[in-house]
Amino acid sequence: MKRKEKRTYKQRRDYLINAVKKRRKKLKELAVKYLGGRCIICGYNKCINALEFHHLEKKSFGLSSRGITRSWQKIKKELNKCALLCANCHREIHAGIMQLSPEGVIEKRGENGEAQKG
Repeated sequence: MKRKEKRTYKQRRDYLINAVKKRRKKLKELAVKYLGGRCIICGYNKCINALEFHHLEKKSFGLSSRGITRSWQKIKKELNKCALLCANCHREIHAGIMQLSPEGVIEKRGENGEAQKG
């Protein structure tokens, strides 16, 4: 005999939204810990929300795209292509102020674009 659902559509929707948020937060905590827990350039580690994943190789999927959650094994495989950076260092890399090679070598650019060892 089929049990009648007593929750409303909105209640089920809210429950699922919260469950996905909770899972994604837990996966981000695991991912940050997996990559060392701090920015590989400056060492920042105060706020997990300020830490981001920078792909060093072609990405198979974005780690935080469209609310899709994946298995931990698939996430680890993708994390192996990434460097953990704080938001500031990540923006400087995309702005061309700093460069990060696949080996993790950091090169800073001066005001005139000349390379400076950092």
